[in-house]
Amino acid sequence: MSVSAVNRIGLRAKIWNSLTGRVGPKTYFTYTPEVSQVLDREPKWVSADEAVQCIKSDNTIFVSGAATTPIEILRSMTDHGKQKQLKNIRVCSIHTEFESPYSTPECEGIFRPMAFFISSNMRKCINEGRGDAVPIFLHDIPYVFERNVIPVDVSIISVSPPDHHGFCSLGTSVDCIRSALGKSKIIIAQVNKCIPRTFGEAIIHQSHIDYAVRCDRELPAHEHKDPNPTETAIGKHIADNLVEDGATLQMGIGAIPDATLTCLKDHKDLGIHSEMFSLGVIDLVKSGVITNHNKTFDKGLIVTSFLMGNKKLYDFVDNNPLICMRQVSYTNNVHIISQQPKMTAINSCIEVDLTGQIVSGSIGYRLYSGYGGQVDFIRGAAEGFDGKGKPIIALGSVNPKTKDARGLPSSKIVPKIQEGATVVTTSAHAHYVVTEFGVASLFGKSLRQRAHALINIAHPDHREWLEKEAFNRLKVMPSA
Repeated sequence: MSVSAVNRIGLRAKIWNSLTGRVGPKTYFTYTPEVSQVLDREPKWVSADEAVQCIKSDNTIFVSGAATTPIEILRSMTDHGKQKQLKNIRVCSIHTEFESPYSTPECEGIFRPMAFFISSNMRKCINEGRGDAVPIFLHDIPYVFERNVIPVDVSIISVSPPDHHGFCSLGTSVDCIRSALGKSKIIIAQVNKCIPRTFGEAIIHQSHIDYAVRCDRELPAHEHKDPNPTETAIGKHIADNLVEDGATLQMGIGAIPDATLTCLKDHKDLGIHSEMFSLGVIDLVKSGVITNHNKTFDKGLIVTSFLMGNKKLYDFVDNNPLICMRQVSYTNNVHIISQQPKMTAINSCIEVDLTGQIVSGSIGYRLYSGYGGQVDFIRGAAEGFDGKGKPIIALGSVNPKTKDARGLPSSKIVPKIQEGATVVTTSAHAHYVVTEFGVASLFGKSLRQRAHALINIAHPDHREWLEKEAFNRLKVMPSA
């Protein structure tokens, strides 16, 4: 056993002894960082205000996110920090829902948020310099904890109530949680009966929880919206031209993935291997379109890492052995992705320039999201062992909310990216770009050919302007 592991076990032993009143350190045979291992101890059931008393100045806190954001405990944590005049508490997360009370201006100096992916409730804080953004691929986030790059003092998570064996479920979010828990000195859990019971790596035994807080509340809901004509056209282009029978799909949440799913009703034997999936998957499972039969890994199973949706989606995954929740170090592992049959990855972006650079992380200098899993899946699909993978970037041709210098809706296909914009996917990674006007295939194309292909799927109102700008940049007319 490594020295770091011995030290960590000894530290958890001291905490365990203080909670149970037992004397003497636990040994390797009575303690393990593996959170599905049953230990001879019980959690201490307390209120949220009592649970957070263990948080001290200079601590690092990990917070579970998405639909399982433990908001009641986070509110108590914020009040505790203010009342005790604590300082320099780092709060790490991927994507959280609800408000983020610890990120407000009055909490500056007490809490310092650190986001591995910027959710909407963190954008203001981070762009005003009161929080930190971490540029990192989604598949790498668990290693930050496993390798002690960020040592964790306290993890705050949400779980389902324990079953008769004492096992809880992490529900709709596994992502990097197990890695953080295995390195945490103290684990606080918000126990919520509304959290679906899911399987795979979602299982945690209650004996690993130090403080348990009962709090039953509905999960945040992102209601389904019917796709608009632009989104429907994009979905149809993808379904008709790029998704083959027997393909394995990755697609995130949003209108374009949903629109694509509605256009796949006549396909056969599709599979899902994705860091997340949306509501449209349910009907395709029920109709037999999604069978996961051809998958190389996890045959017959839908593999995912976290979920956001509405009650219909949460009910679908609850106690459903078809759904296998895994950490992002597995779902987003390029080697595993590349071995899935006809791997088809569908992702979106903010803008694309005429060389094929994909901007997804920021709007100019304004940080917006992050790297996420886009490159993981774009590269995994491109490296497909069967040579039939399809890395896809899908976007509407214009942004109807903004106007350009000519008073037209701003083009999302641009001559050059905005100053300060974050390129997540490089031009060398880009293969297929899809708008409502068609599909541009960029792989193996020169800059002149790429510009021609992208201009042909830009909005017609912008094509002449883009052609002129392309000539100014490349010193040659775009052509096939």
